[in-house]
Amino acid sequence: MEEKVREILETQIRPMLQRDGGDIEFVGIEDKTVQVRLRGACAGCPASQMTLQMGVERLLREEIPDIEGVVAVP
Repeated sequence: MEEKVREILETQIRPMLQRDGGDIEFVGIEDKTVQVRLRGACAGCPASQMTLQMGVERLLREEIPDIEGVVAVP
């Protein structure tokens, strides 16, 4: 599962965030919840929670139904 998450983050999600001046880093998976670190413009953006829930989590869950959620860690 970790390899698939990394692949999706690198090929689909990261390029979108980088176009807007942000970035995302995979931290790990704990109890079917993906942990990521937001960087750049995404780190302090008020819409970052919506980006995680509506963008990152939605895409990951479409590809990997076992994922239960995505959280940002410091």
